[in-house]
Amino acid sequence: MKHRYLPMTEQDRESMLEAVGAASVDELFSDIPEKVRFKGEYQIKKAKSESALLKELAQLAAKNADLRTHTSFLGAGVYDHYIPVIVDHVISRSEFYTAYTPYQPEISQGELQAIFEFQTMICELTGMEVANSSMYDGGTSMAEAAMLAAGHTRRKKVLVSSTVHPQSREVLNTYAKGQRLEVIEIPSNNGLTDAAALNELMNEDVAAVIVQCPNFFGGIEPLKEIEELTHKEKSLLIVSSNPLALGILTPPGRLGADIVVGDTQVFGIPAQFGGPHCGYFAVTSKLMRKIPGRIVGQTVDEEGRRGFVLTLQAREQHIRREKATSNICSNQALNALASSVAMTALGKKGIREMAAANIQKANYAKNRLRENGAKIAFEGPIFNEFVLKLTSPVNEVNQKLMEKNIIGGYDLGREYPELSNHMLIAVTELRTKEEIDTLVAELGDYHA
Repeated sequence: MKHRYLPMTEQDRESMLEAVGAASVDELFSDIPEKVRFKGEYQIKKAKSESALLKELAQLAAKNADLRTHTSFLGAGVYDHYIPVIVDHVISRSEFYTAYTPYQPEISQGELQAIFEFQTMICELTGMEVANSSMYDGGTSMAEAAMLAAGHTRRKKVLVSSTVHPQSREVLNTYAKGQRLEVIEIPSNNGLTDAAALNELMNEDVAAVIVQCPNFFGGIEPLKEIEELTHKEKSLLIVSSNPLALGILTPPGRLGADIVVGDTQVFGIPAQFGGPHCGYFAVTSKLMRKIPGRIVGQTVDEEGRRGFVLTLQAREQHIRREKATSNICSNQALNALASSVAMTALGKKGIREMAAANIQKANYAKNRLRENGAKIAFEGPIFNEFVLKLTSPVNEVNQKLMEKNIIGGYDLGREYPELSNHMLIAVTELRTKEEIDTLVAELGDYHA
């Protein structure tokens, strides 16, 4: 069959209108006043035949610079990582990709077990005691964490570091407006959260302090120092963290974090134009009953066999509205499954080796650029990203790199005016020595 769908016939249209008791399609919109209905022609191309349309779309798609044809040094929250081939095989099984929400445990054991394994691995990586079944993405996870902290402490002020991903901070501000929370940014110093500034901002009105580690610039934040300043005022410490980095860095949970959030795009989820992703959300046991979304729990049936069920659902659909902690309506079960399969395939040793390769290759690129006369904006330990100062606008440099089939780094001047002509470069385990050396050579005329 050449058609990928069966178009509706005129007879189908008439049958449906008859079934709903309408004489025409226009009658379906009779409740909309005539004066607000659009009467003109849409400013779009004329319809084409299916074959002509497919050809045009294929030509447009061929113009994309993708990770199959170009070498990418672009990160800033979405990364080019190794994805084991088994990931696509498992998530392509219809019992997983057609599943929505496993409300009926008796027919959803496979889905529930997959989510349970996801929760378990997130707890192991973060050093936390409880994790939920996933969130939409890292940004919403962070914003939900702030809402939890405000509700738990009954305070109305949230401090967030300026080194946290700018888009996540935008999501936080959107959430905070509805809850009438005050969001204050903590300034940075040399690419890290300014601990002295944080100390001055701390008081008994602060519900939570939010930092990202590794942060948006790739730097490793002094979490222990930040934890002491936060808990001095009995505020909650929220850490947003790249879960791959936790394969080698000390987990935030072991450094006193109350809530750890982030995005598991780094495990088994391709870049795919920036989404969809999968957020994770982990807490200490004292916050377990306030966690947004849902948790999959393990139990036994009447015959003693292991089984899985949804439990501790904190959404108003499941409990009394006044007791609800979130309006998160779903989770990213399929992407959580992809991350679970990737983490399982890599194993503890593989994740550690993969994380170490990110550190080694990023530092190789950083040192090679420095040797070539480049100025690195911030010094100190990094994970897989660092900031390079250029003598030309980043967009111009990236255009030149694109001509060499290289996707350049992120233009930090877009969100940080003081970092105009600064490029955030990401180097993952997939980048080869030859690719890094080529980047260094191509950037030779553009750095300070």
